Amino acid sequence: MSGDRARLPVAVVAGLHADARRAAVAEILRTVPGSVALHHDLTYAVDGSVRRTVRDAGGLLGVGDAPLVNDCACCALREDLVPELVRLAEAGGHRLAVVELWDSVEPHGMAPVVAAAGAPLTLTGVATVVDPALVLPYLSNSDDLADAGLAAAPADQRTVADTFARQLEYPTVIAVAADDGPRGEEHEVADDSDHALLTQLTPGARKVPVGGGALGTALSAGFDVAAAAARVHPACALLPQEGDEHGVRTVVWRRERPFHPQRLHAALEDLTCAAARSRGRFWLADRPDTLLSWDAAGGALCVESAGPWLAALPDAAWEMVPAERRAAASVDWHPEHGDRGQYLTFTAPGLDRDGLLALLDSCLLTDEEYAAGRNRWQQLPHAFDDLLDPAA
Repeated sequence: MSGDRARLPVAVVAGLHADARRAAVAEILRTVPGSVALHHDLTYAVDGSVRRTVRDAGGLLGVGDAPLVNDCACCALREDLVPELVRLAEAGGHRLAVVELWDSVEPHGMAPVVAAAGAPLTLTGVATVVDPALVLPYLSNSDDLADAGLAAAPADQRTVADTFARQLEYPTVIAVAADDGPRGEEHEVADDSDHALLTQLTPGARKVPVGGGALGTALSAGFDVAAAAARVHPACALLPQEGDEHGVRTVVWRRERPFHPQRLHAALEDLTCAAARSRGRFWLADRPDTLLSWDAAGGALCVESAGPWLAALPDAAWEMVPAERRAAASVDWHPEHGDRGQYLTFTAPGLDRDGLLALLDSCLLTDEEYAAGRNRWQQLPHAFDDLLDPAA
């Protein structure tokens, strides 16, 4: 065989909701003839290795161990994943390989690895499997992954909430567990508000029910890793739209003028706790050239520099910027500020829209402060040094 016929289609399936994820993978194996699932179990990585299993609808086909790399289970997964997939491709007889990621492994870390491998592999889809009844509990869970037994490395400092949020926002397919599917002790039946929350948080993803037999087909449509990276990058992220359904509300806040650093810093705790999930980009008056990302879940906020605004770059540097970002910037280009602006979204059941908007607006520069100009802005108290320049 040669050319496209020799390629093995590969789909990546992720999810912290392990019972739902396993049910989804079992459905694919059952409904796609010739499909096989590859899974790396990181549960016992503390013992120095990662357990690899390969199975089809009939059961186990093989078991092996991959040694840790740099004391990191995810690094071992990356090192072992592609060679195993290539081995399956060269063995022939497989119509689809499903990479079932372990609980806390995020798809944006593994999908590009598969895509970059090239022939004889081709990445055809990425999905996260979700139990709707557990969306809010997981988004509200501020526990460290290590405390939950889900850390992928000794230095893994992620929380359950932020890991789950990123699993939701990267893929193009969300596999939604049915209420009659396998359940653990933590399960409760999902209601309309649970489904509304999931829908508002994942605006660009196709929702496919687990158990309906369509998941395998949904994961064969193709997957663009560059577009996926742009979809979650702070500068051009596909953020939730305004919504209000079954008691769940999404508020989109957009403004042109910058934040007063001191007033925003004082409001961070209230803003972080205002919603189950909030994210976006913003700018501070004392750092007018820096695009800052806002990423909050589980009552914890991460604020980071995402590099310069396009308006702060020389014209010659624009060619090095992804087209998706240039296109996003052109939509709301301001004659004075360029692409600088506030773009934050907040999603939660029972969200206090009026209170949230009033608090955000109170953190902006006043008319008098704004009129003073950039030289005066940069003399304002540098209240975010502790978050952005901790070593300074």
